Order: sequence, then structure tokens, then C-alpha cells
Amino acid sequence: MTNYPFAIHYEATSRTFHLQNDNLSYIMMVDDYGKLLQLYFGKPIQHRENFSHLFNFTTHAMSASILEYDSSYSYENVKQEFPDFGATDLRSAAVKIRQENGATVTDFRYQSHRIFAGKENLAGLPASYVENPKEAWTLEIQLLDALTKVTATLSYTLFAPTFGGIIARSVKLSNNGNENLQVERLLSLSLDLPDKKYEWVQLAGAWGREREIEERPLAHGSQAIYSLRGHSSPHHNPFAALKRPTADETQGEVIATTFVYSGNFLLQAEVNSIDMTRLQLGIHPEGFSWQLLPGTSFQAPEALLVYTDKGLNQMSATFHKLLQKRVARGRWRDQARPILLNNWEATYFDFTEEKLLAIAQTAKEVGVELFVLDDGWFGQRTSDRAGLGDWTPNQDRLPNGIAGLSQKIADMGLKFGLWFEPEMVNKDSQLYRQHPDWIIHTPHRQQSQYRNQYVLNFAREEVVDNIYQQMAQILREAKIDYVKWDMNRSISEAFDSSRPASQQGEIYHRYILGVYALYERLTSEFPQILFESCASGGGRFDAGMLYYAPQAWTSDNSDAICRLKIQYGTSLVYPVSAMGAHVSMTPNHQVGRMTPLSTRAAVALFGTFGYELDLNQLTSEEIAQVKEQIAFMKEHRNLLQFGRFYRLRSPFATVAGGFGDGNDTAWMVVAPDQRKAIVGFFQILNKVDEPFNWVKLAGLAPDKHYTLTTGPTGETITYTGDELMAIGIDTRKNSTTTFGAPETQSDFSSRLWILEAE
Repeated sequence: MTNYPFAIHYEATSRTFHLQNDNLSYIMMVDDYGKLLQLYFGKPIQHRENFSHLFNFTTHAMSASILEYDSSYSYENVKQEFPDFGATDLRSAAVKIRQENGATVTDFRYQSHRIFAGKENLAGLPASYVENPKEAWTLEIQLLDALTKVTATLSYTLFAPTFGGIIARSVKLSNNGNENLQVERLLSLSLDLPDKKYEWVQLAGAWGREREIEERPLAHGSQAIYSLRGHSSPHHNPFAALKRPTADETQGEVIATTFVYSGNFLLQAEVNSIDMTRLQLGIHPEGFSWQLLPGTSFQAPEALLVYTDKGLNQMSATFHKLLQKRVARGRWRDQARPILLNNWEATYFDFTEEKLLAIAQTAKEVGVELFVLDDGWFGQRTSDRAGLGDWTPNQDRLPNGIAGLSQKIADMGLKFGLWFEPEMVNKDSQLYRQHPDWIIHTPHRQQSQYRNQYVLNFAREEVVDNIYQQMAQILREAKIDYVKWDMNRSISEAFDSSRPASQQGEIYHRYILGVYALYERLTSEFPQILFESCASGGGRFDAGMLYYAPQAWTSDNSDAICRLKIQYGTSLVYPVSAMGAHVSMTPNHQVGRMTPLSTRAAVALFGTFGYELDLNQLTSEEIAQVKEQIAFMKEHRNLLQFGRFYRLRSPFATVAGGFGDGNDTAWMVVAPDQRKAIVGFFQILNKVDEPFNWVKLAGLAPDKHYTLTTGPTGETITYTGDELMAIGIDTRKNSTTTFGAPETQSDFSSRLWILEAE
């Protein structure tokens, strides 16, 4: 096997850049006119002094040329790194800037570059990072538009081969001229590819069915996903993959990207008339503009770009490792997460301190480690009509306040967690009565609401500071170990009454910067607290949020069968340690389904794990199962949350390289040393006279001998690793009971198999 240098090469004679490691090569060239061109992105190749032979272009009708009396050279027909708006490249641009006279044409050309070890932070924005400069090389290329004197600094960070084939991309614009400019489009990633022979893979859905996998072949024109809701949204996750038609989970070329950002985004692939593909990702241009005054800069968020020729599982492993280890931060980044019980579906708004303590006491007895008080503890919050914005304890319900309740929970030996929705306000609140101008609204227009709430204008520093002061006081006074940060309303009627007309296009971005600023202040002051992000479930499940909160509530839909698709799709990008997953009551409160307690637990085990029910309503047999589930999770949670995750059989049938008909789902986690693995197998509907059903495993050591144990207890048998990966496990034969499930398989049944090397 060839060992490629981990380096960023620059060849001055050919003006060529080559980012190279064992996983990929990324090659660019400055042409004779100073434009930065894309030459190659893909499987690693040997470095050489000159790659100009990879540059090719041909003359095409209707393509304007940069050369007078010579129609052969048009940027519409070449691969570019930072395509301008309105010149000879009439495809989607990466940048658009409006001058004082209304002109929007730019011409960015190479000026200089620097290469350095490590990676620098992005001010005010989440981004990937390094703990040691040896973990990455960064290339910064400075381009200049001579007329406006705006510089564009393109940043490329190549991570060490141990992180896989991944590059972090971002762009910064600086106005060194004298004009007042408006940035109307600035995308963080623009990658031109030489052909269109790809299938587009995305994560789409809605509330309660987030991140379902969809795919389709690329065709001429644009394929795009986006959000204009003020947050990344449950409808389209800011991720897409381009995979070759023959690629599946285990083999084949995949190019994928995701956004380290939580606001409006645009992610698109445009195929032109000569079959070149342009992949772009950035802040959505609609509703966006940024006033770029002389002497000021604008930093675009970071995009992550992955390449692999080993299929979708390897793509996911690359994302998982970087998001888990070099995007998530803080004390909880590498720690197994506490097993929690959340009171929401147990009580909703109908609780007293005595009722909460009774639930917490039973939770302690079965082995739960963290009790979480959800909505309803503050202000006049007895329903969703009032109280948001007033983050002081409701002493009619909690006579001893949060400090008193948290002390009683601590005296039981449990950690204590608390729900906030800091970005929202009800009109029936002291905060709104004092500051009605603090909500986002357009003057003289309808003020729309959802869930009887409105969005606070976090683009204003005084609003963020007020909420910080309220939250920090609670967190200082009480014993709080966990915060669930919710957000249940998209932005409409966007307008910032604190800014002039020239800055109205800034509100969406400034809003999310305000959210980040509040997160930064709170996580810095309270580093011991585990923050979990939530946005009406999974409506802001993105890499930007993981920078501040290492886990997210994956969906408000806690039904185990629905969660198979939700968690399977989420795993394309996000690690198991990021997925909040709970066991809830049946009939399920979202879909009304009756699912065995064993299956509800088996699905939730592949997440941060907890319970969303009143344990005091369970039978003694069910309580015994819960104790068994919790004991199992405590024994295996480091492996379950931080092991290498493999998808084996898809609930989406053949979508995105899956195997099977969608009736079965299977996945597994493998320890770094390959000595231990846990497989989850889930059946939706039972079948009569079922044929043989073998599930091939992945990620094991071929030469190791593995003892297979079915469930927490059961018979064992020994297999070799290569046998398990080439032939698999017979799901009918290995169907011993799991967590009190019936001996025979049935609808909505599950099995766990534990593999340990001898």
C-alpha cells in the first residue's frame, strides 16, 4: 500500500497547490490570468511538480470569452474554486457583491497564499479545531477583486489521515477599498467536478420524521436543499452526498459535505450542458445581505468536505470522528452520557414537586442517574400560552424553587437537569410586557405565532444579555448538571427594528450569531453542565450546534419503529454519542403504536439513552426489565456511544446502498481494538414460513474468534470474524430472548447480539 505524504504542496513554477494524504488528493492551479482553477478532487495520487496537463477546456457555443478576438477561453467551461457572479461564468456563483452604483460583477484573482500547521478559529462561529498543530495543515489563498479592492481569503484545512479524507472550507471577505458594499451571496464551499455520474443523497423529512434518506440521479439543472426558516430545520438537514451509482455502504466513491452552521443554508448540485457538476454550500442568498463597509470583514461559516472510495459507511465514520472529537468540545465530549429520565411525557404540565420527587425516587431505584425537569417550571407556565421569557421558578408548583428541588434530587443521589427555551417569548409574560419591541416582527405587518410564542430578536445584544442573566442566575443558584435547550418556532416576518434598511438582510445571520454567543457564555461559565440541543425535536440537528452541545434530541417522535429510520438516517452524518434517544410509554404519544418495551430499549441503546415516562405506572415485570436495560447500558455504554458504527440493513430498503426490503433494520458498533461488538437487529412485521435471513456484519478482525451471546443472557457460539462478515448471522437461529421479549419473533421485535474476541 502506498503511503502518501500528509502535506500541502505548492509548486511556484506551475502555481499548483496539492492537498494530499492517504485518503485524498485535492489539486488546484492558478491560470495565466490569475484565476484559481480546480484540477482534481478524489483518490490520492502521487505528487508532481506540474499538474497543468489536468486542465482542459473546449470552445462551446454561447460561452463568452475573456479574450478579445478569441472565443476559446470561457470560465463557463472550466472548473473553478471561487466562481464570480456575472462575468463569463454564467453558472451559480460563489460570491456576489453589489457596489454603490448597483454593479454586481466581480473578478477575483490570485494575490498570495500561506501554508501553516494547525488551524485557526473562526471568530464568533463554531468550527472544527485541532488540539495539536500536527493534526492538520491549513492553506489560505488570498484573491483580490482589483476594482472594489475586496480580498477573499479561501481557507482549506486538511486533517491528518487518522481523521479520514476530510477538508474544512471557509471564506472571508475584507473591504480594503472606499465604497460601501453589500455582500448578497457568499458560499463557503464551491467544488467543480468533471462529470455528472452521481446519485444525490439527502436527509429530508419534517417534524417527527426527521432525516429520512432520499436519493436520485443528478440531471441537468440544479438539485438543491435549503432552509429559509432561521434554523437548519427538520425538513432538510445541511448535508448531501454525491455517490457513484455502484457505490453502497461498503464500497465505491462518495463525496459529501455538511455545514458547521445552524441557520439558513443552501446546498445544491448544478449540472451544466457539458455535464460538469458544481457542488455548493453556504448561507442561503435569499433574504441575506451584509453591509461591508470600508475596513470591515465578513466571515462565512465552515463547510466540511469528505471524500472516500470505500462507500457510505466510511463516509459516515469520517464525519463521526471529526464531529465527535474535533467539533464537539468540553468536559462531556469524550465522556459516556448519564442515563436520564425526563418527566415530559410522564406529566406534561401537570406536576407538583411531590409528584416529581416520587418519579425521581423510582428512577433512582432502577438505576437512572439523571432526573430532568422539562417544560412548566417557570413564570406563569401552566400551559403553552404563558411564561416563556420569565426564567424564574413558579413557586406555586415548586415552593422551594429550582434550588430546593435540585437539592432534594441531589440528596437522592441523582444528577438534576432543567429545560429552557431561551430564544422564545409568550406575549403573556413579564418580559414581553416590558419589552414588546424585542420580538422579531415587521412594522405594520401581521405578527404570526406558533405554539402561542414569538421569537426574541437575538440579533440584539441587549436581548441576549437579558436572557443570559436570567439563565445564569438559575444555573448559579441550583445544582444543575444538564440543560435541555429547546427551540420550537421558526422565524417569520423577519425584521430588525434596531438596524437601518441597509442592514435588514443581516437579521437571520445575526440571530444565529446571538444564539452562538449565548451558548458560548453559558458553556464557558458552566463547563460542568451537559448541554443538549433541541429544536422541536430534531429541527436544529447540525454540526454548528454540536460545537456547543455534544448531543441533540434526535426527534420529538419517540416511537421505536419510527426511530429506526430517524436514527439510521441521522447516522449518515452524526455519531451515536450525539443522538438523544429515550424509551417512552405505549401506546406511543406520537403515533399510538404498541411496541414491546424490549424493542423500545434496544433502539434507544444506540444513542445517549434515557426514559420519557412515569416509571410508577409500569408493572413489576416491566420494572425488572428496565433494571436489566439500565444495567446493560452501564456495562456497554462506552462501546455503544463511542464505538465505530456500521449500518448493515436499511429500513429504507435499497435506498443509499442499503440491503433488504425495509422490513428489517440492522446496525452494529465495534470497539477500536475490534475485540468487542454489539449488533442490533429489528423486525417490523413478522412473516409466515420466513426464508433464511442472514445479516452480514462489518468491521471485525477477520482472524479473530468471536463468541456470540444473544441478548444480556443466552447461549453462546463461536465464529471467526471473516465468517461473520462473509456469511453473517442467521437471524432465525439466533433469536433468544432480549430484555424479557417473547422467545418467538413477533411484530416489532428486536435482538441484540454481543460479540467478544477470545
